[in-house]
Amino acid sequence: MNPLSSMNPCEISWFSALCDDDYEFLGVPDPMLQSSWEHCRDIVCQAEAGGFDNILLPSGYELGIDTTAFAAGIAPLLKRMRLLMATRIGEVWPPQLARQIATIDRMLGGRLTINIISSDMPGEKLASAPRYARTVEAMHILKTMLNGEPLDHDGEFWKLKLNPPRIGTLSGKAPLLYFGGLSEDAREAAAKGCDVFLMWPDKKETVAAIIEDMTARAAKYGRTLKFGYRAHMIVRDTEAEARTAADRLLSKLDDEVGAAIKAKAQDSTSAGVQAQVALRQAASDDGYAEANLWTGVGRARSGCGAAIVGDPDQVLAKLNDYRAMGIEAFILSGYPHAAEADLFARHVLPNIDHGPLVI
Repeated sequence: MNPLSSMNPCEISWFSALCDDDYEFLGVPDPMLQSSWEHCRDIVCQAEAGGFDNILLPSGYELGIDTTAFAAGIAPLLKRMRLLMATRIGEVWPPQLARQIATIDRMLGGRLTINIISSDMPGEKLASAPRYARTVEAMHILKTMLNGEPLDHDGEFWKLKLNPPRIGTLSGKAPLLYFGGLSEDAREAAAKGCDVFLMWPDKKETVAAIIEDMTARAAKYGRTLKFGYRAHMIVRDTEAEARTAADRLLSKLDDEVGAAIKAKAQDSTSAGVQAQVALRQAASDDGYAEANLWTGVGRARSGCGAAIVGDPDQVLAKLNDYRAMGIEAFILSGYPHAAEADLFARHVLPNIDHGPLVI
C-alpha cells in the first residue's frame, strides 16, 4: 500500500513579501523588489495562477506596507486562493479586528484565514507571559464574536460585554487561526487558542518532538491542533543546479549587513529565532543541517532561516516526509518570490496532493 494514500491532502501556501523581504541577492536591496502594492499584488496573483491554496501576508511595524489594507485591496482580485492575513495583536482592538476580518472574508468569498502574531504595541515592551496571555484573550474574543456568539469577557487586558457584529464571515464561523512560537508561554498560548500550530525549519527529530509536545499540550485543554511548516524553497532541475542557486543567493552578502537585517526584526531575540540560529550553527560547513535542508538564508533573515534545496523529486520527498510526521499545511517562499513560486508551481506542486486546509 502506498503510505501517501492514507494521508490527507496538505495545504500549500506561498508568501507575499509585504515587509521588504524580497531579494535576488540576499541582503542587497533592489528597488524593483521593494514592498509596494504593485510588487506584492503581482506575487499574490502569480501564486494564484500557479495553483497555490493560500498565501501568507506577513506583518511588521517598521518595514513594508500595511497587511490589513493590502488584504482588503487584493481580495476582489482573487477567484480561488485563500489569504492568510497576519495580524499583530499588540496593535489591535479585538472587536474592531473582528469586523475587519468579517468584512475582508466576505470580499474574498469566504476564504480568509488569520496568522496571529503575539506582538508588542509599537514603542512599548511587554514581558513574555503577559504578552502571550493577552494573545490568548484576543483569540478567545475573536472566535466568540466571529462565531456569531455574544461576548461576555472579563479578562486581564479586555473587559467586554458585546453582541457580535452584524457582519460576520460568509460561513458564520471564525476563520482558522494559525500561530507559532517555541517558548513555554508561546506553546501554552497555542495549545489554548489556535487551530494550526506553525513551525520553522528544523531537523526531522526536532519537528517530531514539537508535534508530540504540542499534541499533548492541546489535549490538556480538550483540544486538537493541525500542524504547519514554514520554509524557503530552492528547486531546480538537478540538485547541483539547486545548490548553485543557493550559493548565488548569498554571493553578495556582507555579514555585517546580514546581522543588521536580523537585528532589526521585532522577533530577533525570540526562542524560535534562537532555535534557527542554533540550527545554523550546528550545520555542516556548507550550511546543511540535514539532507536538503540548507540554513544559509538565516545569515540575513530573522525568523524562518532555512530552505529546502534540491531537484523536484528531492523536494517532493522532503515535503512528503513532513506530511508523514503530521504536517498538513506548508507555507513556502523563495527569492525572488515570484520567480521561485513559478518554479515550485511547475516542478513540484502538480505532484503533491494538496488543497485548502479543512478542520
